[in-house]
Amino acid sequence: MISQTQSPIIEIAARGLAPVIQLLGIYVFFHGHYGPGGGFQGGVLLAAGVLLLRLGIGASHSQAQVTSKSTVALCALGAFIFAGTGLVAILWGGDFMDYAYLPVQWLEAADLRYYGILFVEIGITIAVMTGLIAIYDDLLGIGNAGNN
Repeated sequence: MISQTQSPIIEIAARGLAPVIQLLGIYVFFHGHYGPGGGFQGGVLLAAGVLLLRLGIGASHSQAQVTSKSTVALCALGAFIFAGTGLVAILWGGDFMDYAYLPVQWLEAADLRYYGILFVEIGITIAVMTGLIAIYDDLLGIGNAGNN
């Protein structure tokens, strides 16, 4: 298991930079509707913030943010949200990822597309972030990332 660093400079830098990286990841995720970026890039940035904490302050101290035991389940949940949004459209007569066919009667087609893309981006972000953290934890043998 990776232990806490002995350098106070590295620990302070990791604790200071990780929230900034994660805030940037959230911005990239939400900005994905209107410009470049989105779920994958936002998920990578969010994972980078967690991994910086894992490297800087030690794996046991960084478990408060995302535990190793929950990463595989959250990755599966993100993939389910992504695929489920597309499958619901198929069940209501559309094509895969045709958000205009989502079964929400009080929204117009443009709003359905907006929220459909948002759900897909949420799923991708969760899957990418927790998948990368699970890979890191599993490679280093931290927790039970692959043995839930």
